[in-house]
Amino acid sequence: MTDVTSSKSARHPHHWRHDLIELAALFTAVVVADTIAKTIAKGPEGPYLLVFSAVALVATATFHTWWARRRSHASHAPPAGGPGGRPAVVPAARPEPATAQGPGPDGESGRAAGTSLWRMRTTVADTPGSLAALCTVLARLDVDILTLQTHPLADGTVDEFLLRAPADLSSRALAREIAAAGGRDTWTERADAHDLVDTPTRVLGLATRTALDAAELPLALRQLLGRCTLHSVPAVSLTGRPTGEQAPVEGVLEETVMRLRDPNGGTLVVERPYLPFTPTEFARARALVELDARLGPRLPRGRDVLTLPEGNAISVRRADQRDLAAARAMHDRCSARTLGLRYHGPVGDADRYLDHLLSPRFGRTLAVQTASGRLVALGHLLWDGDETEVALMVEDDWQRRGIGSELLGRLVAMAEEAGCDSVYAVTQSSNTGMVAAMRALNLPLDYQIEEGTLVITARLAPAPRPGARTQQHGGTRPAER
Repeated sequence: MTDVTSSKSARHPHHWRHDLIELAALFTAVVVADTIAKTIAKGPEGPYLLVFSAVALVATATFHTWWARRRSHASHAPPAGGPGGRPAVVPAARPEPATAQGPGPDGESGRAAGTSLWRMRTTVADTPGSLAALCTVLARLDVDILTLQTHPLADGTVDEFLLRAPADLSSRALAREIAAAGGRDTWTERADAHDLVDTPTRVLGLATRTALDAAELPLALRQLLGRCTLHSVPAVSLTGRPTGEQAPVEGVLEETVMRLRDPNGGTLVVERPYLPFTPTEFARARALVELDARLGPRLPRGRDVLTLPEGNAISVRRADQRDLAAARAMHDRCSARTLGLRYHGPVGDADRYLDHLLSPRFGRTLAVQTASGRLVALGHLLWDGDETEVALMVEDDWQRRGIGSELLGRLVAMAEEAGCDSVYAVTQSSNTGMVAAMRALNLPLDYQIEEGTLVITARLAPAPRPGARTQQHGGTRPAER
């Protein structure tokens, strides 16, 4: 049992040096006063001056004693109430770094080593004390609140938390406790250290990426809104028929679906199952789309110059719909066999199809140019729902020079950067060049053959951020043609 007296003594040690200094000062003051008294006592005003000096000395000593006690009380006794006499509000959980702590002085691991990060969203009534009830439950469960956002609704408030919870606390138990405290429509998802960035900083970063590259808009929307699916529905189909999809300028919000006007024409449809979008999320998404529309077509600058084994120099750069004429000219120079291997059949309207492939809404495109500026190869990274497709086409005269492998390696690196879990290629078993290029990636491969069509799927490294993968319609699986 710990001795209370010794514990108090340890918290408030007696400073004997401070007392000694005060005693020396007191003796010094007495000597000075005595000297002054002997000097002025002989004069007619001596007694009055002595009385005045005594009063001043007593007042100074009283003030010094009061001030010392006040500082001691402020240092060791925090106030029990806030302004106006109300109880002080103590945070139920204080934000702390998410990194695991190392062993402490006693050899035991820090608390963060046995915890996990969660994102949680729940709806509560817009009444005083509703948020306090949630915080009380979280504190009782030993859960830290790292960040908190509130999304006001017409009939309540959506509270979005980033939590650090004990590792043995399951999402089901957490949701059950939150429901008992008044939360409804609770949703939880695993988080990681990337989620510790505050919302304004994350939104500014996404806006910067969108401003530099038009192809970043789908990725930015996906990372802003979390687990959702994006569909880019053009105003005119590949066959030239109007699709009837044209969202109003202000957009449309329908619970789990939002429709935004695509700056390239048509509509961006964002869907999220089981979790309605809030007006705040809708406003943020609309702001990113409006930024993209104001900046117009744009691509990151720069190109890489490569030297082929035979000595020819080529350059690799990003491409978009402004390269449509050059891409069509390359198509015209390709043989029917090359076009058949790429598109698995005849291409009825190459202009519309290339315009679709070059659009940044459906993915990213790399172009290979010769020193004279002629386009000789294209590589596409296409967002296809939850999956990502890679596709290559190299002009006949430039095949078997390593261009396809170079493009494929760059596309896979871009897919990993975007957080994709895998990429797949649709080809034919007779396309030995594409098969060899996929094998050269040195990644785990899955093969699937359906009616002569070969689908090769490469499993990528774990994504750096869970849920960061873009989900957008626009792939070219044979069944979707």
